Amino acid sequence: MKRLVAVLAFAAFAAAARADDGAAVFAKKCAVCHGKDGKGAPAGKALGAKDLTTVKLSEAEIVKVVENGKGKMTGFKGKLSDDEVKSVAKYVKGGLK
Repeated sequence: MKRLVAVLAFAAFAAAARADDGAAVFAKKCAVCHGKDGKGAPAGKALGAKDLTTVKLSEAEIVKVVENGKGKMTGFKGKLSDDEVKSVAKYVKGGLK
């Protein structure tokens, strides 16, 4: 029983850490165009960056966009790890929180 509790506690901690990682990666790689709040920075808006607060895509679809890019957005496949891409997708899908 103690082992199960420890595993569950670790899983919760790991999920929280991934969310924090998503925020950190977003701030470092995405906010320059999408803005800290996801609504678009001036430079990003000029390039057609979408308001991420209104995104209706699934988390899997967001992963594909982050990896492959879309429109004028450059893809990050090979520039970010799979875990970083997934954490950013989860962060965006979670309303940038």
